[in-house]
Amino acid sequence: MPKTAVVILNYNTREYLRRFLPGLIASCEGLDAEVIVADNASRDGSLEMMAEEFPSVKTIPLTENFGFTGGYNRALSQVRAQYYVLINSDVEVPVHWLKVLQDWMDSNPDCGACGPKLISFNERDTFEYAGAAGGLLDRYGYPFCRGRIMQKVEKDHGQYDSPADVLWCSGACLMVRAEVWNTLGGLDDRFFAHMEEIDLCWRMQLRGWKVTVVPESYVYHIGGGTLPNESPFKLRLNFRNNLLLLENNLPATLNSRFRARVRILTRMCLDSRAGSPSMTLWSRRTGSTVN
Repeated sequence: MPKTAVVILNYNTREYLRRFLPGLIASCEGLDAEVIVADNASRDGSLEMMAEEFPSVKTIPLTENFGFTGGYNRALSQVRAQYYVLINSDVEVPVHWLKVLQDWMDSNPDCGACGPKLISFNERDTFEYAGAAGGLLDRYGYPFCRGRIMQKVEKDHGQYDSPADVLWCSGACLMVRAEVWNTLGGLDDRFFAHMEEIDLCWRMQLRGWKVTVVPESYVYHIGGGTLPNESPFKLRLNFRNNLLLLENNLPATLNSRFRARVRILTRMCLDSRAGSPSMTLWSRRTGSTVN
């Protein structure tokens, strides 16, 4: 059993795999780490390319596109390691990124998950939108990051270069203690994609585990590799999943289901002013997909 399993969940991103896998593999050498590619039934020849160009890399073919949540839940049920790393195919890594995260988890047994600083692949002096230097939520459940609020993304001047406990780290690159993952049952399948890592990190903290961003480790993220930012499906997932996130975790956080419902209803009113179909999406919250 390797100490760390670095698992890419791929869906039709063959060219990203071809471009970034060599560096990822090289960064894991000597660290008791295994790179695995799980494939969500891609139709672009990803698995054929893996067999031809990366025959030594283990692959886990899945029978259909189960999304980020279902794909990782099914893939990691077949993986044994002390630590899991969930990493996107559109991430470029420097040599040292993994060792820093491993060392942090080894030295901090109360840490359930940690993540690197996310830098924009295209603007190397700027944080990347998806996670920047660790994530938080405001009182109404809107996510923001150290280094990114709403659409405004900061330049990286080293202002967040100290490790910090945060509410969440981005699923673009997230190291999770396998013991915690298995205890919590992994990701909530209902999310499909988007904000599922926030839900996981929040649930960890409700169980007493810490979530920490470790900026000595950093990676370069392109973003939008599977679902483009302008995708209507992505927009619907974001609104629906944010409400599901609050329903999952607010009652325990506020110690009152009634107070949680008031907060959620307030959030829905705010969403409606932004033109969100949140009432419709909320009524479908228990479904595993968005139609």
